[in-house]
Amino acid sequence: MVTFNSEFSLLQKTLDGLQRALRYARDQGLDIRLHLLVVDNSTNAHYRQRVRDLVLARQGDRFEQLDLWHPGGNIGYGAAHNQALQRANSDYHLILNPDVELAEDALFSGLEYMWRHRDVAAVSPRATDGSGQVQYLCKRYPSVLVLMLRAFAPDFIKRRFSDYMHSYEIRDACGNGTAADVPLVSGCCMYARTDSLQQAQGFSDQFFMYFEDFDLSLRLQPLGRLVYLPSMHIVHHGGYSARKGMRHISMFVQSGWKFFRRHGWCWI
Repeated sequence: MVTFNSEFSLLQKTLDGLQRALRYARDQGLDIRLHLLVVDNSTNAHYRQRVRDLVLARQGDRFEQLDLWHPGGNIGYGAAHNQALQRANSDYHLILNPDVELAEDALFSGLEYMWRHRDVAAVSPRATDGSGQVQYLCKRYPSVLVLMLRAFAPDFIKRRFSDYMHSYEIRDACGNGTAADVPLVSGCCMYARTDSLQQAQGFSDQFFMYFEDFDLSLRLQPLGRLVYLPSMHIVHHGGYSARKGMRHISMFVQSGWKFFRRHGWCWI
């Protein structure tokens, strides 16, 4: 998990949800030990101390092993997750945003599916926002047009292109309640085999924020299937980069440029 001046109440919910999901998986008979790795990218010393107190209070009876560290500044989302991945000594690795609540059976569902399907490199959950609205986390390969529509188009334009935008979100396969193979998964919650992530060399440090999950998805594809798993449910309180101001829009555009330069341009 990577934090960066995250909303403290959401971070509490994330950790509480992780604890409930861990307890449920054990109640179902899974012999599971959880090593919680938290990288705090925050720049505020008071916030860092609050995070430290919150996380360390969960050591022992809640999580068997816990590591929390500050890398010296905000090194970016992907680079921070790579530091955690380098310390991981596990069969499975959960990449989890500090604004995501796991359903009680989420860990169990993900683990059971990957145990039964050894050709799967990573699974992506069914997601809703805080109001219960469905979020479509899995995507097809993006085009410049669809990204511009999602980020900047007014609602009446989006309605005219709704079929096109829904196709990008794979609503045909990710809206019927069954597991489906997908090209790209979201980094807000990705449950993967640790060895697959390590073979893919984790996230690329070239992406400070945005598109690092798409880039990683493309590098995971040769190592195994990427699967949308609706039985694994989360509540995701984040997303919507265009609503976060010009700084986030600028980072989104820069990362998008790097992504297309690396993997190929698709305009429409």
